[in-house]
Amino acid sequence: MTAMSEHWDVHGGARLEGEVEVVGAKNSVLKLMAAALLAEGTTTITNCPQILDVPLMADVLRSVGCEVELDGDTARITTPSELSHRADSPAMGKLRASVCVLGPLVGRLKRAVVALPGGDAIGSRPLDMHQNGLRALGATSTIEHGCVVAKADELQGAQIWLDFPSVGATENILMAAVLAEGTTVIDNAAREPEIADICTMLIEMGAKIEGAGTSTLTVHGVDALHPTEHRVIGDRIVGATWAFAAAMTRGDITVRGVNPHHLDLVLDKLRMAGAEVTTFDGTGFRVVQAERPKAVDFVTLPYPGFATDLQPFAVALSAISEGTSMITENVYEARFRFIEEMQRLGADARTDGHHAVVRGVDSLSSAPVWASDIRAGAGLVLAGLCADGVTEVWDVFHIDRGYPHFVENLNRLGARIERVSGAPERS
Repeated sequence: MTAMSEHWDVHGGARLEGEVEVVGAKNSVLKLMAAALLAEGTTTITNCPQILDVPLMADVLRSVGCEVELDGDTARITTPSELSHRADSPAMGKLRASVCVLGPLVGRLKRAVVALPGGDAIGSRPLDMHQNGLRALGATSTIEHGCVVAKADELQGAQIWLDFPSVGATENILMAAVLAEGTTVIDNAAREPEIADICTMLIEMGAKIEGAGTSTLTVHGVDALHPTEHRVIGDRIVGATWAFAAAMTRGDITVRGVNPHHLDLVLDKLRMAGAEVTTFDGTGFRVVQAERPKAVDFVTLPYPGFATDLQPFAVALSAISEGTSMITENVYEARFRFIEEMQRLGADARTDGHHAVVRGVDSLSSAPVWASDIRAGAGLVLAGLCADGVTEVWDVFHIDRGYPHFVENLNRLGARIERVSGAPERS
């Protein structure tokens, strides 16, 4: 685990070249772990990323009575016949995805008390849609003393429309509905590959779900589920990070372990920036950038649009591209905090509401910068690779929550990054 006082010294001028393997998706594995609550017995999840959030989720599951064994890239979760309905572990406050135990607990126990989640500082995450979905299934749901409190005599299938295709709300409603009586239809559901991954695992456990990967999920409730063994899909956000790293450093990186079709829009944007992109069916891709990137506009939208998690990389790429880019953020209002740190590095960027205008500069200059979330931290590291001198990146514990062996992989590709202990002196 990264010490809070640790920072990374990122030496500028690197050209990244080589091959990197992507492991399981952070945005999937934590929800798959929560889904194990739905079935008594031992569920095994493989291809788990070795990131800080996995043991945090393990602590959340232990707090409701599960036994969790983490062994390398494998998680074994033994769910007892009698679970606690109270998920209020201290780990809940450190983990945005912890709220995903709400749906499984309500589905299995018909009641839950779940502490409000923590995680990245990227903007508000209201739980209205989660609660409204549970209410539609027949539960009551309130916020009391910093917890979501939900209970029901029974759950009945319902027609549910989401005002926004929220990933978290889709997941919680889905995992509650699989054990409800009757049929539930979730319209305007999230379409992310991670949602399809959860559907696949639930079906393996005995659930009846139609429409995975589309905006309409139809769930036919069953009486009980059984444990399974499931392999997590590759992390498309980490895969895209390496794609941007190749483009920004005018490098040549082959990425394995992720379905390139999950990144169709990202790879098309990099082609527009001048990269040569080759895909390997279902298994990976290669990005080669020979010249300075060209400016490209980006608009964040729910999948299959450009992911909000990738917005910091869009800003970082634009900062060193030839021309002017417009980046529009439609998902998390506070994500542009990243731009303040990029300005420390000499980026010519201005924000106006949910738009940012970034004029590319010939080169960035090193400075101390602070990560506010996982992706902002990784974006600052990539920007530091394109800056003159040595950039100090602080609060790197965020990065370790989402990227296993990030420094080691970067150094193997040709970067020079050192982990340094010591307290920061922020101006």
